Amino acid sequence: MGDGLYQAISKAVTEGEEEEAIKRVEEALKNGLPPIEVMQKGIVAGISKAGELWKANEYFLPDVIMAADAFKAAMAILKPRLEGKEGARKGKKVVMGVVQGDVHDLGKSLVIAMLTSAGFEVIDLGIDVPLQKFIDTVRQQKPDIIGLGAYMTTTMLEMKGIIAELEKLGLRQNLKVMVGGVPTSQEFANQVGADAWGRDALDAVQKALKL
Repeated sequence: MGDGLYQAISKAVTEGEEEEAIKRVEEALKNGLPPIEVMQKGIVAGISKAGELWKANEYFLPDVIMAADAFKAAMAILKPRLEGKEGARKGKKVVMGVVQGDVHDLGKSLVIAMLTSAGFEVIDLGIDVPLQKFIDTVRQQKPDIIGLGAYMTTTMLEMKGIIAELEKLGLRQNLKVMVGGVPTSQEFANQVGADAWGRDALDAVQKALKL
């Protein structure tokens, strides 16, 4: 029963079928399946598959965007159920955003879903986020971690400016900085002064837990 539904959710997300994904998640919850499993075996499995197809050049940007939309719609249904169960844990706050000039958010969506499931409170600033918005949010929200994403070599240098600005304004003492995205590397993270580099969504979450 459960496995079939998880597969149906996963397939709907991978194929960007928003309505179908919502319907199947609702069905799974009605049948009493654990929300955390619905997320991991259904929604996250579906978006991970879309990511793999993209890497294999079988998916193009429009496919990825549709999958990301279905993923977000399915997560919106699930989120209230997750928060009740997971909210009591960790309680660490993470601010995440894709840097200015960059509009890819598949990786970020995946990381946010996994961080949420690990009990973090995540503030999603979205894509194409200007430096000032990162700074203002850090001031207001006082997060434990800030996650910066970039998917193009032309935009990843934005991260260096954001980290330098946080240092300059004295906002860096209790703040850990994570960077991620296709063109980034551990070497790049070291260069720009980040505390951690997320190779992929799973790696990002494991490093966030360590931080």
